[in-house]
Amino acid sequence: MADIFTPEKRSEVMSKIRGRNTKPELAVRSMLHHLGYRFTVNGPKNRKLPGRPDIVLPKYKAVIFVHGCFWHGHEGCRDFHIPKSRTEFWENKIYGNRARDARNLVAVKTLGWKAVVIWACEMKNLGGKAALLARLPALIELVPVTYRFGAEEPVPMAAEDTKPYRIS
Repeated sequence: MADIFTPEKRSEVMSKIRGRNTKPELAVRSMLHHLGYRFTVNGPKNRKLPGRPDIVLPKYKAVIFVHGCFWHGHEGCRDFHIPKSRTEFWENKIYGNRARDARNLVAVKTLGWKAVVIWACEMKNLGGKAALLARLPALIELVPVTYRFGAEEPVPMAAEDTKPYRIS
């Protein structure tokens, strides 16, 4: 199927997709501030840690990655699907993002930091936001652990907290 936009219009549309200060990221920062956590978003630790975390909580030696469901391939999410056009390109792109995310999570953990992944779909409605607000302290301080994307080390996932909690 041909693209409905001209190459110039497609370029304009794609240029408007933000990588920082997205609505889900701003919502998580607001929740953290409401709970009394202090964090950095552009500090030196944010730039030097693997994967350039969206939020760094130095006091807890914890980082938070806020992932968009489409770009990071959130399995089982209605916001994630491989586009029907240029399928091979998108599969390589999204699966490459997943592999990079897994490597970054392992690298952050190897450096002694706790890592939490929060998916954008958790921020879609008030119920999801309220549930996340209630779980954030446990995610930051206790860090639940699950295995994802072939990672060698366990990594926490905020969206899937059905697994037992483990202090790491």
